[in-house]
Amino acid sequence: MSEWIPIVGRSFTAFDFLMYVDQLSFSAWKPSLVVVHNTASPKFADWHAVDGASRMRGLQKYYQEQGWHAGPHLFVSDDLIWAFTPLTSPGVHSPSWNAISWGVETTGDWDSEIVPTELYENLIAVLAAIHRAAGLDPETALKFHHEDPLTTHKSCPGANLRKDDLVTRVKAMMGPIDFDKTPT
Repeated sequence: MSEWIPIVGRSFTAFDFLMYVDQLSFSAWKPSLVVVHNTASPKFADWHAVDGASRMRGLQKYYQEQGWHAGPHLFVSDDLIWAFTPLTSPGVHSPSWNAISWGVETTGDWDSEIVPTELYENLIAVLAAIHRAAGLDPETALKFHHEDPLTTHKSCPGANLRKDDLVTRVKAMMGPIDFDKTPT
């Protein structure tokens, strides 16, 4: 088992997250995919029952008990974006793609709940920021967890989150980008 990677444990508004990503360097590790998940448990209806910092400590404990060296990179909710595993390191979230992808958790169960507008807007902002930072095209680099051939989570992130709309909205927020000139 690898040594645990300390969590970032910071929360951001969408604007502050963009500023945070802009100051990171991806020279040691830069992913080629972004994988969207849902937490399923807790559901969105229960997410705010615990304050965010306590939630992050609880998730850290959970992932460490699994014997993992890290967890997903981000947790996106309606109010804040929580940085968990550093965006400059591989995380643990999708068996086929851990070494090559960022894991972005959305805080709910999108098979049984409707994605809140504020959460969806934060998700779009997050995905646009990290796709742009790595020079990735959402058309090819954005994956849903259930697309991983080795996952057992065959509906993640859930039927109420539509990939086609998400990709369209992320691309619109990114604006024009020359994918042949990726940032370093």
